[in-house]
Amino acid sequence: MRIAIIGAGLGGMSAAFDLVKVGHQVVIYEGAETVGGLASGFKEPHWEWSVEKFYHHWFQSDRAMLGLIKELGWQDQVIFNRPKTVAYHQGAFYPLDSPLAALRFPGFQFPWGMIRFGLVTVYLRYLAQWKSLEKVKAHEWMKKWYGNELYQTLFQPLLEGKFGPHYTEVNMAWMWARLKARTTRLGTFRGGFQHFADRLADYLRSQGVDIRLNSPVSSISTGEGRAIKIFSRSGEEEYDQCLVTSSPSQFARMAPELPEQYLKGLLELKSMGAVVLVLSLKHQLSRQGYYWFNIPKSAGYPFLALVEHTNYLDPKYFGGDHIVYCGDYLDTDHEYFRLSQDELLNRFIEVFPKFNPEFKPDWIKKVWLWKTSYAQPVPELNHSRNIPAIQTPIKGLFFASMSQVYPWDRGTNFAVEIGRKAARLMLDSV
Repeated sequence: MRIAIIGAGLGGMSAAFDLVKVGHQVVIYEGAETVGGLASGFKEPHWEWSVEKFYHHWFQSDRAMLGLIKELGWQDQVIFNRPKTVAYHQGAFYPLDSPLAALRFPGFQFPWGMIRFGLVTVYLRYLAQWKSLEKVKAHEWMKKWYGNELYQTLFQPLLEGKFGPHYTEVNMAWMWARLKARTTRLGTFRGGFQHFADRLADYLRSQGVDIRLNSPVSSISTGEGRAIKIFSRSGEEEYDQCLVTSSPSQFARMAPELPEQYLKGLLELKSMGAVVLVLSLKHQLSRQGYYWFNIPKSAGYPFLALVEHTNYLDPKYFGGDHIVYCGDYLDTDHEYFRLSQDELLNRFIEVFPKFNPEFKPDWIKKVWLWKTSYAQPVPELNHSRNIPAIQTPIKGLFFASMSQVYPWDRGTNFAVEIGRKAARLMLDSV
């Protein structure tokens, strides 16, 4: 078959990996100038490694991603570290990423608060079933079973930070998935995620895949000879099948011929955007070597998380620069989507002395601002009923995005999983 894939993110390229393997002709259309999608990165001339535009890492439980890497024979290029993650409590940050750290965390009422936290977490991680949990709201379930104090200290900040004004709409299966799948050891690819994406793209090209960068697709319609017609900068072409890996709203705009009910389902899916400011500093910001600061909205900080990338990876990979992310999940009408890089920088660095009293603005070497309107799906009650089918009602047209990895949270591992699942459905449908 002649197959089009729209989007050269890790989902689209993973699907191409399986489709070309069995002899099909695959063309990937990508609107950006690089592959990698939301996992793409950038690189300064004096850096050995790239830095992701939106902070990424892998977990040891990421079977789909690590399985693909093993198939490619690149498992020796994966490294796992255990950086320090801290939680905010009454004006200070405390580690909360190990049993010993939990013993010392002042937000727990010892011993009963810690025991309750442990028992409920074990239940969620090893015994609970997500299908029953999607029928209840996360904030209500956790308040009841963890207790109000623990909920307000640990979980309400997480929900509010991720989902903003929508946090009371999120179902408990989302939290179950986070506790079920995540590990304290975090992984990456030597050279960075962009290096991995570029290597995967090069491998696909060597197998005959045609990857067309700077080639946004304007529309998709039913074809005359073959099933699907694609309109892009390179003109009009027909394919037997097409897989779209964009956001639901983009897909709806591209394919107006989709039946009204399917289109309605796409457009009703809620999601959050993301704004991330990346800074290159002359000096280390967190003197304690903390990697990830989880910050509640109520604390008054202008962002959800501060992530010091070079407390996870050695600054030597970045020419001695210290890399810091300041990120937030927001509705796309939030003012951060309108503010300039300098305006956001001025707001964000006002709080940097809280992380390091010695910080001075002249520590800043360079700044980058990245924004995306589609970063975090919002899973409401009984969300499994809302998931659009991968195989659309139009013959030969398929859709795979992070909106369909539910109950799991978005991430590169599940992009690979949904991409390869779509490829299997495409092959089975013939």
